[in-house]
Amino acid sequence: MTKITLLIPLLCMVCLPAHSQFPDEDRNDAYDSCILNSVKGQVGDRTLAAVRDYCLETVNATSGKKVAALEERFKLEERTEWNRFAIIPHRRNYFLPYTHTSKINREAYSSEEGWRGNLRHSEAKLQLSFKIPVNREFIFVPGDEVNIAFTMKSWWQVYASAISRPFRETNYMPEVFYITRLDWHPFESYTRIAVGLSHESNGRSGELSRSWNRIYTEFIFDKENFALFFRPWYRIPEREKDGPNDADGDDNPDIEAYLGHFELDMVYREEDHEYSLMMRNNLRTSDNRGAFRLGYSFPLYGRLKGFVHYFQGYGESLIDYDISQRRLGVGILLTDLL
Repeated sequence: MTKITLLIPLLCMVCLPAHSQFPDEDRNDAYDSCILNSVKGQVGDRTLAAVRDYCLETVNATSGKKVAALEERFKLEERTEWNRFAIIPHRRNYFLPYTHTSKINREAYSSEEGWRGNLRHSEAKLQLSFKIPVNREFIFVPGDEVNIAFTMKSWWQVYASAISRPFRETNYMPEVFYITRLDWHPFESYTRIAVGLSHESNGRSGELSRSWNRIYTEFIFDKENFALFFRPWYRIPEREKDGPNDADGDDNPDIEAYLGHFELDMVYREEDHEYSLMMRNNLRTSDNRGAFRLGYSFPLYGRLKGFVHYFQGYGESLIDYDISQRRLGVGILLTDLL
C-alpha cells in the first residue's frame, strides 16, 4: 500500500493543465503581450529564445518578482539543449579526491583476490551526470519534454596501493523521463512533475552483481532560492535467482527494505553558496531504515566550486546497500543543482 499511496497523488497531478509561465495571471498576460508585440515588431534575425528571455526579464523587472533559481536553470538549459557541442548536466557533477567511510562491505569482495583485507576506508568518489532532450516540439502541452539521462558514480580505492588502486564500485543509471510544468503555483512558486523509468546496476557478475529497475514520479517545487524534489518509486519485480551465479533474476531482493520507496531532496542557494539535504526511509516501524545526505558547495576558482559531502545510512552504493555507514568527503564541484 505504501508504494501505491505515494505514486497515485503525483500521477494524478499530470492531469492538471500545464504551463503557466508565472505564478499569477497578471504576469502571464504581461508575458503573452510582450511575446506578441515582440513578434509583430521583430526586426532582423532575433530568435524566439532571445524574445522569450527579453520578455521574461522585462516582466520580472516590472513586477518586482524574482525568477526562481531552478526555473532560471531550466531557461538557461533551453538555450543550449540543441547545441551538439554542449553537454547538459542532469544531477551534480563532482570529484571528491578524499572521502572516509566508517564501513565497507568487505564480505562482498571475498571472490576478489587480496581485496577483502586490503580495502581502505579512505577512497575517492566521483559522479558524472548528463541528459539529452528527445523532442523538439511539445508532445501534450507547450514546454513539456522527454529526456534521456545517464548518471555514473564511482568509488576509487586510490589509496590502496597493495591491490593496485582499483575502482571498487561503479554504479550506472540510465533513465528516460517525461517532464512538464504544472499550472499550480502555491506560495507563488513554480511546480513541475516528471514520470520516468530508470535502471541502476554496478555492471558486475556473479556474487558482486547488484541491480534494480524502477518506475518513478518526481514532483518539483521551486520558489526563489529554494527547491524541493519529492521522488517516490515503484520497483519492477524480478524473478528469484536459481543460484548466486545465475545471470538472470533478482540480485538484491531486499533492497527496498534498506532504500525504501521514495527520496526527498531540498536545496537552498544563498548567492554562490548552496546547501542541500537528501532523505530516504522505508517507512517501516519494526525494522526502520533510511539515510540522509548533506551537501555544501562554495566558490573556489572561476566556474569551479568546493564541495563538502556527508552521508549516513544505507544505500550509498549498490554493493553497500545493506550496510549502514557514514561517509565524509571533500572535493570539487563542476555543476550544482541551482
